[in-house]
Amino acid sequence: MLDTMKRSAPAAALAAALLVAGSAVAQTVIETAQTPRRGAPPPELQEERTGSPEHEGHQAPPEMDPAVRRSSHDAEDYRPDPTYPDEPYDVEAQLEIYGGKRAVTTPRPVLEFGYPQYREGPIGAGHDLVGAKNLVRPQLLVYGDWRTAVAFNDNGDTETGLVATRLNLDVDLKLTATERLHAFFRPVDQGGQFTRYEFAGNDRDQGDLILDANVENFFFEGDLGAIYTGLSDEYTSWDLPFTFGLVPMFFQNGIWVDDAFVGGAFALTARNSRRLDISNYDITFFGGVDKVSSAALVDDDGALADHAGNVVGVVTFADMREGHLEAGWGYTDDTRDRPQGDFSYHNFVGAWTKRYGGWLSNSVRAVWAVGQDPGGDQTQTADGVALLVENSLVTSLPTTLVPYFNAFIGLDRPQPLARGGDGLLKNTGINFETDALTGFPKLDDTARDAWGGAIGVSYLFDLSRQIVAELATVQPMSRSSAARGDQYALGLRYQMNLFGRDRWLLRTDAMYGIRENDEDLAGVRMELRRKF
Repeated sequence: MLDTMKRSAPAAALAAALLVAGSAVAQTVIETAQTPRRGAPPPELQEERTGSPEHEGHQAPPEMDPAVRRSSHDAEDYRPDPTYPDEPYDVEAQLEIYGGKRAVTTPRPVLEFGYPQYREGPIGAGHDLVGAKNLVRPQLLVYGDWRTAVAFNDNGDTETGLVATRLNLDVDLKLTATERLHAFFRPVDQGGQFTRYEFAGNDRDQGDLILDANVENFFFEGDLGAIYTGLSDEYTSWDLPFTFGLVPMFFQNGIWVDDAFVGGAFALTARNSRRLDISNYDITFFGGVDKVSSAALVDDDGALADHAGNVVGVVTFADMREGHLEAGWGYTDDTRDRPQGDFSYHNFVGAWTKRYGGWLSNSVRAVWAVGQDPGGDQTQTADGVALLVENSLVTSLPTTLVPYFNAFIGLDRPQPLARGGDGLLKNTGINFETDALTGFPKLDDTARDAWGGAIGVSYLFDLSRQIVAELATVQPMSRSSAARGDQYALGLRYQMNLFGRDRWLLRTDAMYGIRENDEDLAGVRMELRRKF
């Protein structure tokens, strides 16, 4: 028995030793597994050296441009915000810090179906009808304005005192974020005649209620890139906005094209060119097959022939070299087959706008009609060039006080590409524009073989009111000019928001024009406009 115990003792001791060693190893493993990650190396291992690091843990100095130097740190540069324990918070004083600006009350459409306009989110997920990446979120809006004016106008050969009204009604059906259908109606005027009551004048027509259910424009617009994304369920890297229908077109601030015709357009947008220093440019291609309005295409009685021509063109703009470039070409095709001749013509336009020296904003624009050959003894209606120059001074009140000087010169018979019954000088000054409501008088705006301009000043007070005073002149250069003699005019305009909001607008205009070899002009009017 003793011998057996002697023989088994070493084995037991060995087993105990192995058990202790195993426990130690296990404990070491457990402690190793629970050891946290090593912290950052000590500061002395992160010191910067001028040469290459000699140790793996050392950090190389950061690379810096030679033109850059490290700034010094001063704790005194950081101070706590000021406190005013003895002064209560003054809301009005805080508003005055930002020039007294206040939130603008947004006009609401008269009718809203679907999600509302100008409201904070959420707006809902939409409907997967044309693709999950181009969700349909229908919204129908009806909005516009109603203009009513009382005026006494002396247009030389006629004197009229009248009250006239005009309703502009927009119907907008938004389908997706990029696609919509839009219609525009003017139900109480037609062909330049407005619902009115004439109370004075040598040829007054008493009251006349004019109703018109015709649509003024009706078009679809969208983005082919967004449509493709929805149908293919794949994101695209390109955009191609387009439109078709009875589409209103507006190019070159409306001087070159301001008309609605049956046709369409598409555009290459948001492009740039590093080589040409162009930060942004667009190219738009357009065409029309009916209802093209041009003073170069008229009927036998002198009225605009809206169904006489087709139009095609391309227009571009580019932000480049600290300025804004605009250019375009168009061709008006006279589709009438008649012995009076063919009045088709090409039309070019170009403009450059830039601010100089921080004190002058300048825009130079040229419109050139060329290539018309009616044949026979017919007089050309579009063959000439007009140069329009617009200048405004940058004053100490750049957003409210704007003195301006605009000039023009026209050779032969320049014409815009497509613009109702207005001439090229609509934007030259307030004495060259009528009100499209009461027949307010104006100087000759055709720029046909004449030069002239306007000088004036516009002051907007606190952005809720505006007053404009202007002197203008037209100086004919030949007997072919539309002006029979020198013309001069003084014009005044004052308009303001009513009731502290933008829904109601009151506007007054007055002008007096002196015309050599013709009767003088005079007009005074007051208009009330309600936006909805």
